[in-house]
Amino acid sequence: MFRPRVIPVLLLKDKGLVKSIGFKNYTYIGDPINAVKIFNDSKADELVFLDIEASKKKQTISVDFVKILGDETNMPFSVGGGIRTLGDIQKLIAAGAEKVIINSYAAQNPDFIKEATTHFGSSTITVCIDVKNDFLGKPRTWTQGGKKSSKYSPIDFARIMQDNGAGELIVQSIKRDGAMQGYDLALLGEISKSVSIPVVALGGAGSLRDMTEAYFQCHVNALGAGSLFVYQSRKKGVLINYPVRQEVLSAFQIVSGSSENP
Repeated sequence: MFRPRVIPVLLLKDKGLVKSIGFKNYTYIGDPINAVKIFNDSKADELVFLDIEASKKKQTISVDFVKILGDETNMPFSVGGGIRTLGDIQKLIAAGAEKVIINSYAAQNPDFIKEATTHFGSSTITVCIDVKNDFLGKPRTWTQGGKKSSKYSPIDFARIMQDNGAGELIVQSIKRDGAMQGYDLALLGEISKSVSIPVVALGGAGSLRDMTEAYFQCHVNALGAGSLFVYQSRKKGVLINYPVRQEVLSAFQIVSGSSENP
């Protein structure tokens, strides 16, 4: 039995580590390099770095900074933020990233995902789907850091991205971001049933129990979280942390010695 990946998702702003609530109200957490060292020691499965300012500023996450992060990181990591060209992807992979995460430009130009996967392979391309309701109360995919609504429903967009070759989807509830009150299980379940590629849950995790609920009820392939790994508790005192291996195995009911994630 395989267990899902448990992934710290780290938000970067001006090369600092921050955390948001509902994609706003950013709190400075500290130096991302120090956080990486802690996750190295804790043997985290994987890391995600997202530059939250890049798309809004029409920039790309700094390749030089990704290289610095890559030199410090002992596990696979993915990066996202303002990626719009094949050249961007090439530079970020050369800097050490295993995968790139595309959000805004995937909604603006869905065919770019076809182009990217043709050049780099599906396993390199992850699409992040940020979701909240529009003014009519209908769930929509949002871009530009949750500032701009696209024309796509989350399910339609997930299917298009799968058809265009994306290797993985990160599905995030904007409303639950930073709330630490559990994932949007209805959203995750609907999308997981609608596609066959891996789905990573994000937005709302406050405990390993929240993660196990999403895994067993929604059949997602990985669990991402920000607040859970940078705060001590829901009171939000800063403490970079990651569960020990046995705690993760117990949470997902895995017998020690059996197969874990690849």
